[in-house]
Amino acid sequence: MANGETAGAVQLREHIVEIVSDSGEGAQKAGQTFGTVCAKMGNGVWTVEIIPAEIQPPARSPAGASGIRIRLATNVVTNMGDEADLVVAFNEQVLYSRIANGAYREGTKLLLENKWQEDPQPEIREQYAKAIEEFKTNGLEVHELAIEKACLIHTNNPRRGKNMFVLGMLCRIYNRDLNMARAEIANTFKRKGEKIITANQKLFDAGCAFAEEHIPELCYVVPPRSEADLGGRKFLVSNGNQAVGLGVMAAGMELVSMYPITPATSASHYLADVFHNTGGFVHQAEDEIAAIGFAIGASFAGKTACTITSGPGIALKTEMIGLAVMAEIPLVIVDVQRGGPSTGLPTKVEQGDLLAALYGATGDAPKIVLAAATIEECLHYVILARRLAEAFRIPVILLTDANLATGVQPYPRPDVSTQWFAPPLDQSDWDPEIPPYHWDVNTGLSPRPIPGMRDGNYILTGLAHTKYS
Repeated sequence: MANGETAGAVQLREHIVEIVSDSGEGAQKAGQTFGTVCAKMGNGVWTVEIIPAEIQPPARSPAGASGIRIRLATNVVTNMGDEADLVVAFNEQVLYSRIANGAYREGTKLLLENKWQEDPQPEIREQYAKAIEEFKTNGLEVHELAIEKACLIHTNNPRRGKNMFVLGMLCRIYNRDLNMARAEIANTFKRKGEKIITANQKLFDAGCAFAEEHIPELCYVVPPRSEADLGGRKFLVSNGNQAVGLGVMAAGMELVSMYPITPATSASHYLADVFHNTGGFVHQAEDEIAAIGFAIGASFAGKTACTITSGPGIALKTEMIGLAVMAEIPLVIVDVQRGGPSTGLPTKVEQGDLLAALYGATGDAPKIVLAAATIEECLHYVILARRLAEAFRIPVILLTDANLATGVQPYPRPDVSTQWFAPPLDQSDWDPEIPPYHWDVNTGLSPRPIPGMRDGNYILTGLAHTKYS
C-alpha cells in the first residue's frame, strides 16, 4: 500500500472526493493523476470533470467552478456516485454552485484555502466569513488551511503549483502509493524537462507533509480489489477519448480527420502523440464538413478512415454522411455527445444525439449506430465499427458522451487479435462482369472497387444508382 501507511487509518469501501477551483488552477490534472494512481493500485475508479460554461469565467464566482470528482472504491464503479465525502476548494465562492447541485451532504469534509480571510479587499473578507458560517450551518465540516502560503515556500506562482501540492495532500490522506504518484507526475511533465518534474514532485512531497502535520485526523484506506476479483489480469487506465484512440489503432485504421470540438478534441491530441507508431495520420481540418469530406475521400481511395466530433459536428456533417450512405463508402464516425441543441452546453453531459444519429438525414439513409456504455466499450466498439463499416460499405456512428470522454477508469487489458485489423486490400484486376455496387445475395456483402484497380473504374456521385452506376 502507501509508503509508511498510518496505523489506525479508517477503513472504507469507497469514498468520493472533489477538487474545486477557478479555471486554470490545475484541479483536473491533480484529480486525474490521483484517479490514475488509485486505479493502478487496484481500486475501482470513476472520475468526472467539473467544467464551467465559459472558457475563462471571472475568478471567485459561483458559476466559475472548475474541478473534478473522483470516486474510488474497493469494487468496480461505473458512475460518479452521489454526495462527495471530502472536498478540497481553492476559494469559497466556487462551492455555491456545487452546493446548489446537491453535490455535498451533512458531514462532508471541506478543506478550504484560508488566505481570503486576510485579503486586502474588505468585501472579499466579508464574503469568506459569511460563506464559512453558511457552510457550517449546512453541516459541512470545515477545515481552513493555509495551502497557498505553504506552496509559496516552494514556488513563486502557487496558481501553477498548488494542484500538485493538493495531490500530495490527497495521497497522504488516502494512504496512496507515493512512489507511484511521483512516477505519474514524472510521466505527466516528461516533455517539460527534469527541472519541471523535480519542482512538481517537491510540491507533491510538501503536500504530503502538510496533510500529515495539519490534518492527521483525516486518514483513510480504501483497499484495492481482491486478487480473486482481479483474476491475475493486467489493466489499462484511460479516459474514454484515449480508449477511442486505442481502438482506432487496434482496429488498424490509417487516418483520423477531425475539427476541434469540446468534448471530443482530446482524442485527436492523444492520437497526435501516438498514432504514428502504428502508421496512422491525424488530419485537423478547417471545419466539420471538410473533416468528414477528407475521411470519405480517404476511404474511397482504400484507406480505413474515421472522423471524430460532437453533436454540432454531426449536424454539420449530415449531408456528407448521406453521401457516404448513397455512395456506399465505409466510414466510422465517433460522436462524443454533449448538451444540445445547437451549440448548447459544450461542457455538460447529455445523451441526446441518438435520434439524430439514427434518422438525421434526408431520405431513407440507413446507418449502423453503436452506443458505448463504459470506457472499455469505447475501445472495443471502435474496432467493431470499423469491421461493420467495411463489411457492409456503410457509415457506422459510435455514440459516447462527455462523462465517458473525460472520466478515468481501469479496465482489463485486451489481447490484440488479428481479426481486429482491416485485411489487406485486394488490388488485383477487377472482374468487369461484376458491377461496382454488386451485392452477394447469400452473404449480403459487397466487394469494393478501389481507384487504380484495372477495370475497376466507375462513376461515383451522390445521386441514386443501380448496381451498375
